Amino acid sequence: MPLTPLDIHNKVFTRGFRGYDEDEVNEFLDQVIKDYEMVIREKKELQDKVNELEEKLNHFSNIETTLNKSILVAQETAEEVKRNADKESKLIIKEAEKNADRIINEALSKSRKISLENEELKKQASVYRMRFKMLLEAQLDMLNTEEWDDISKPLEDDETEEEMENVKG
Repeated sequence: MPLTPLDIHNKVFTRGFRGYDEDEVNEFLDQVIKDYEMVIREKKELQDKVNELEEKLNHFSNIETTLNKSILVAQETAEEVKRNADKESKLIIKEAEKNADRIINEALSKSRKISLENEELKKQASVYRMRFKMLLEAQLDMLNTEEWDDISKPLEDDETEEEMENVKG
């Protein structure tokens, strides 16, 4: 066990024949006691400071560990968000492609339907034109017959009056 300042102070030396000067020894011991007390105080202060710094170091080590864990969690979360975003973007693209295909197919179907309707209308117009032409030709043929010539001859006045009365009556 190390000496304390009190041990040094209470130390009694045995006296020998022609021993040391007692005042000189006591003065020296007093100086040793002061220095020793100062060293013990410094040691205690340094030990307190070491303990305080160790506590701070532990605190900051805990913070570092927590931050490292937080960073890892954040990285994992970011990766998961990125993966989910990639999946979602692929689904959106796939859905958009399906919609585009559906729209294109509907447009093609409508285009074919309109083309068929157009062709049908052209055929109907052609038939109508042909029938109308035939009707006009038949009417012209009828106008060019001799019967019309007979009808268009001047009637005698008596016959004209008679026919007018028949029409009225």
